[in-house]
Order: sequence, then C-alpha cells, then structure tokens
Amino acid sequence: MPAINRRRFLKATAVPLFPWTIEGQSAGTLVTNGRILTMDARQPFAEALAIAKGAIIAAGSNREIAALKKPGMQVIDAEGRFIMPGLVDCHIHFLEGSLTMMRVHLEGASNLYELQQRIRQYADTHPGASWIQGRGWTYSNFGQAALPDKKDLDAILPNRPAYLRAFDGHSAWVNSKALSIAGITRNTPDPSGGVIVRDPATGEPTGVLKERPAQDLIRRVIPPPSDQEKLNALRAGLAEARRLGLTRVHSAGYDVPEIALYSRLRSQGELTLRFYMAQYLPAPQMPEGVWLEEFRDAARHYHDEWLHAGAVKFYLDGVIESHTAVLLAPYSDNPHLNGKLFWDPVEYKRAVVQVNRLGYQIFTHAIGDASVRLCLDAYAAAQRGNKSADLRNRVEHIELVSAADIPRFHTLGVIASMQPLHADPNANILDVWATRVGPERATRGFAWQSLHKAGACLAFGSDWPVVTQNPFKGIQVAITRQTAQSKPPGGWQPQQRVDRTTALRAYTIDAAFAGHREKTEGSLAPGKAADFVLLSQNLLTVDPGQIGATQVLLNCIGGRFVYRAPGWQ
Repeated sequence: MPAINRRRFLKATAVPLFPWTIEGQSAGTLVTNGRILTMDARQPFAEALAIAKGAIIAAGSNREIAALKKPGMQVIDAEGRFIMPGLVDCHIHFLEGSLTMMRVHLEGASNLYELQQRIRQYADTHPGASWIQGRGWTYSNFGQAALPDKKDLDAILPNRPAYLRAFDGHSAWVNSKALSIAGITRNTPDPSGGVIVRDPATGEPTGVLKERPAQDLIRRVIPPPSDQEKLNALRAGLAEARRLGLTRVHSAGYDVPEIALYSRLRSQGELTLRFYMAQYLPAPQMPEGVWLEEFRDAARHYHDEWLHAGAVKFYLDGVIESHTAVLLAPYSDNPHLNGKLFWDPVEYKRAVVQVNRLGYQIFTHAIGDASVRLCLDAYAAAQRGNKSADLRNRVEHIELVSAADIPRFHTLGVIASMQPLHADPNANILDVWATRVGPERATRGFAWQSLHKAGACLAFGSDWPVVTQNPFKGIQVAITRQTAQSKPPGGWQPQQRVDRTTALRAYTIDAAFAGHREKTEGSLAPGKAADFVLLSQNLLTVDPGQIGATQVLLNCIGGRFVYRAPGWQ
C-alpha cells in the first residue's frame, strides 16, 4: 500500500471561485423555465430554482421563484430543458483513471490484431516512454483461451517493457522484457493472493499476472509518475468529470495516499468535484499500527464536503472472467475451480468488526456469490457488536449473488454498490462471463431488480477506469440491459432491469445516502447543496436506448457553474 506522507497534508481551506464560474452570481442565481426533477419526495417536480450561498433556497413555479429575485442576482433561462440533481459516481478510482487517460487505450478493440495495432502506434508516437502502459483489453479479445500471451507483445515490442492491464484491472499482460526486468522466471513463486500464469508444459510465465499481488511484481520496477504528472492527470480527469455532470465521486481505494495532491488543487481553486474516499486495507493486514495511524491522520485532516477520507476498502476476491471470484459451487466451465479468498474468513470478520468499531464505513469488493455471503456474514457480526451505529456498510460489485442472500441486504441495511456498465452485454459478458457461471446462475447476474425489489438501497457507479465515467451510459444499461446497439433484443437477463426512477435515484439521492450525505446532497431541496445539471435530453421521456447520448449543458456544484457546454447560451 502506498504510504501516506503526513507532512504533506494541507489544512482544508476555503475554496476560491473556480476559473470556470459564470460571472455575476455572488448575490445568488435564479434558474427558470426548467423541467426539474428534484428527487425531493415533498416536491418531486418544479419549474425553477433559487440559489444563494451555495445552497438551494427554494424550488417551485416560475412565479414563486421570480418573487425571490434580489438586486444583483443572475437569471438563467433553462429554455425548457431537463434539470436534475448532480450525478454521483459511487465507485471510482480517480487518480488511476486520470493517469490512464495519458496511456494507450485498448477499450473497444475486438481482437488481438487490433490491440497490437494500437500498442504499436502508441509506442511509435511516444518514443521517450520507458515503459508502454495501458489498459482496456477484454478476455473475449483472445478467443477461447480468454487470456493473452507474452509472445504477441514480444512480436511488436521486443526491446521495450510493456504493462497492459485488462479492462477490469484484475489481470495484466506483460512482455518478456518486462518479466526480465522484474526478475520473474519459472522459479518465481506465486505471491499470496496472486497468480503468475504459466505454460502447463514448461512452467514458464506466459505474460499474464492475475490480481494485484502478482501485478505488483511488475509495478514495483516501473518508474512512478512524478507529482506534477499526477497533478496534470488529475486536471484532465476533473475536466472530464465536469463535462459528464458528476458532482461527487466515491473513491474505492488508492486515492487517500495522494489526498494532499487533491488538496493542492483545491487550494488553487481547481478542485471541481467532491470526493468521499475509502482507503485500501490489504489482506491479511489488520487495521492496527502504521496503517491505522496513517489513515486516521488522513481522516482527521480531511472530513468536509469537498475532501472526506471516511471509509475503508477490503477485497475478498477477484473476477469471474479469470476464475478468481469465489463461488459457492464450482465454475460451470471448470468443475475443479471455485476461486480463492484473499482473506481468511475469520480474520476478515475480525477486521470488519474492528474497523466499524472505530467509526468507519466499509466498502468490500465481493463479486462471487460465496464472497458476497461472507461479506454479509461479517457485516451482520459488526452490526451485533455496534448496535447503535449507523454503519451503512457496502458490498461493491455483487456480480453474482445467491437467492438466499438477496433479502439480507435490506435486513442488514447493507448498501448494494453496483456498476451497470459492468453488465453491458457485449462479447465479454455473453461469451466469457456467462459461460463461467452457467445459465441458472446467470439469472442472478448483476441482480439490480431482485435486490431493489427486496428493499436494498442501490448505489450506482462506474469503477472508472474499468469503464467510462459517463453516468448516462450506465443509466441506459441499467434500464435496458442492452448494448448501445440495442442488443440482444429484449435485453440480457431482462428481469434484472430497473425503471428510470430507480436508476436515477441510484445516481443521486440513494447515492448520497450510501455516502452519508443524504441530508445535504442528492436532491434539490431547500437547504441542500446547489449541485445540479442541466441536460440536452429529458431522461424521463427520451427513448431509453438514447439516454447514453445525453450531453451536459450546465454543471453546477455548490452554486458555481463549473462547466458550460460550448455554444449553449
């Protein structure tokens, strides 16, 4: 785990006006002539908003809001456009995603040849890059094997090391040069929690490393980016978030050690996104000693509405595609495999109880149905030991869940934190994921509707850079269970679709609840933060298959307009 440099902590300070702020709003703003979805049960719809000092003063009719106009207030005519609360991404890896923007992009490639072409072109145009890094290949790119091989990288990069992560981050593809630099040979043992994939005949590494402990064998020899490179990457990531209408994100690990960089951007008026951060607790480390001291330092220094280190992230398993998620019954395509837990169950439960006792919310990565069950069991134990605490512990991903465990989310008050675009029914889902679990278990794959119907709180996100930050593409898949090309007809496992209201809640008020912010964010109610977006389409009436094409025209955070689409007003 990267160490947190406590000497670099900067005390939270008042944020100056963003460079993108529309002029003349110090006295407040009125937004009129809108079709406003407030997510406030007391007043679900409105025509206009009044804003002052970063908060919603009132929502109502044009006439009601016009009566509140004071000298110096700016007035924005929404021109009949759809307005809704700012969008929250409940699972993101922000610095990692921002750095990925600067590297070779492998998303959307359909085969090995296309991957090689992109890698070669990137290498040719970046002659100064000592390592070729990138992300985005899918298991379906490699046919029945579902895994790449170093020889296919060696053919195009014989002399420059390459480190290319799968779209999900749980497998990495490296070439012989990278293996040589890291000293990985047939005699290198698998690290705890990781796998060096080997040729069954020779025992030689094939160039695939499963899970982070194995990937760290390579990562430790790659020169890290400088602080300036990280800052530049963060600026690019923030610009993309503004453009996509995000107003808050929940960082699911790895950003807390870099929180001083976020604070530096804030002090310079460049932080245009609210962050709630969870810190990664590696298995089998316990929340004691140096780790706890560093995290509690971060939590003490950063606990306001812009930067808040307030949660702890566990990983229980890997992913279904690489057989590293942990299942209750063997994989359908390999009856000898169930997956292997990263944590000893007893130690995991003890750590969960201890972290909750310290007052921190828990995010647990659990993809297989066995991991989800263990996670719920641990949360139940924590609940018994902390009966008065408002824990709101979360299970992250939940790609497969047992029917018996679905009602437990509501019973235990556990948040179902899920990422709709992970179920985009492309070749990776249909040809790899579905074959791993088989047809019966696939009916409970990404079971949004079953969980919602059972009373669970859904919180949606992206897991960027696994998929795009774009929340509108996620909303579309949540509603349709189809690709952008409307395939398959009727949707994949259509019984797990959710309706528009449920999907929008999972990105707004229910997302705010998942981060303990429902009293101040998530709806356009008087007294809450003036976080909202004005959109090109009405998400309640547009064809569901077109939601992903939605454009943000205005993005307002805390009463300040951090993004305005070119050419709009």
